[in-house]
This record gives sequence, C-alpha cells and structure tokens, in this order.
Amino acid sequence: MAVRAVRGATQLDVDARDHMLERVAEMVSGVMVANGLEVDDFISVIFTATSDLHSEFPAYAARRLGFGDVPLICARELEIEGSMPRVVRMMAHVETDLPRSDITHVYLHGAAALRRDLTRVQALPDDE
Repeated sequence: MAVRAVRGATQLDVDARDHMLERVAEMVSGVMVANGLEVDDFISVIFTATSDLHSEFPAYAARRLGFGDVPLICARELEIEGSMPRVVRMMAHVETDLPRSDITHVYLHGAAALRRDLTRVQALPDDE
C-alpha cells in the first residue's frame, strides 16, 4: 500500500452554508468514487477556501460524510490578483494500491477550468 496525494476543487455559485456543504460533499465523494476510496483510506485532508467564502468550514462537509477520525484542516487560499472566486480546494493524503499515474483528481463546476494540464482529471463543468 502506498501513500498518494489526490486533489480536488469546486467552485460555489454563492457563499451560502448549505451550498458550501453540498458542493464540498460532492467534491469529496467524487474523489472517493473516482479513486475507489473509502473513509478508512484517508490519512489527512487539507481544505483551502478563497477569502470570499466564510459561511462554513469546508471540513465540516467531510465530517458529515463520516470523516470523524480523519485529521482535517482548513486554510485560506492565497489572494492572487485575477484568481477564480468562491473556490474550495482539497489535497487528501490516502493509502491506495493505485500508482501515482492512475490517481484521478476531481475538479467540479467552474473549477474544472483550473487544471486542464492534468492527464487524469474528472471534470464537471457548469452548463454554459
């Protein structure tokens, strides 16, 4: 079993608590499904949020999915001029048999545009 890092990101339409919890749960669940992971496979998760999001801790959405024993932390994303607003990102450290090249990173909604350079990305853009 190897330790791997898997990334995810999602963009919120508005800074509202229920919307935050929904979008973050969708992202975490998407990472789990795309990589065949269960909660017990997670070592730790770092969540970041842009400074325009303050309605809820992103980690709380993971807690509601059963991540009660997994170390989680939230932090602020860097405020870079012109960066995408209302984005929650995650980097999870997991135990898996997948080789690094087979890890699928999950970018949802507007955040799907963030990492077009990755070869294994499950992207879910918003309908335009």
